[in-house]
Amino acid sequence: MSDILCVTNRNLCKSGFLAQIEKIVDAAPAGIILREKDLSEEDYKRLAVPVIKICKENGVRCILHSFVNTAIELHVKTIHLPLHILRALSEKEKAKFLTIGASCHSKEEAREAAALGCNYITAGHIFTTECKKGIPPRGLDFLHEICESVTIPVYAIGGIDSTNAESVRKAGASGFCIMSGLMRCSDPVQYIDRFGRGGK
Repeated sequence: MSDILCVTNRNLCKSGFLAQIEKIVDAAPAGIILREKDLSEEDYKRLAVPVIKICKENGVRCILHSFVNTAIELHVKTIHLPLHILRALSEKEKAKFLTIGASCHSKEEAREAAALGCNYITAGHIFTTECKKGIPPRGLDFLHEICESVTIPVYAIGGIDSTNAESVRKAGASGFCIMSGLMRCSDPVQYIDRFGRGGK
């Protein structure tokens, strides 16, 4: 298994989304975060069902995003949340999950997420990326500071590819999140292999 988390965006896929997910699970990523922010909860649930099935059949962790009730209803034990949703989560709701992740953009947010019970966080954006056009990247010093501020795993996100992956690892990250590269590539196995199989 690699140290890469795939973050989905079905709108970037050149072919069918589920067909792309089938290819990605063959590459054995650390997990797939189903992050389809433009969908209603009902539409998200409909999409989640086949994605969960594909992941389960291939031994890849499926991580649902934002929709806590959908995750509970579908018996998914791993969820990734924006910090404002995590803050509102009750202890009873948290207990429904084995793993909770959160998106963080500062040292203070990272520490807060850890204190609220997160098992890992994502931090970014680290490098220039199309997804955050016109917004300056936070860089490797920021990433190192985040990694030093918490004891839980930190996954870097934003503009990461095989040419800068090692610098991300050296900054202290346990791994990294990839969206565009995995959504668009024709051979995810080859794509992930170019990163090496690092991680902690």
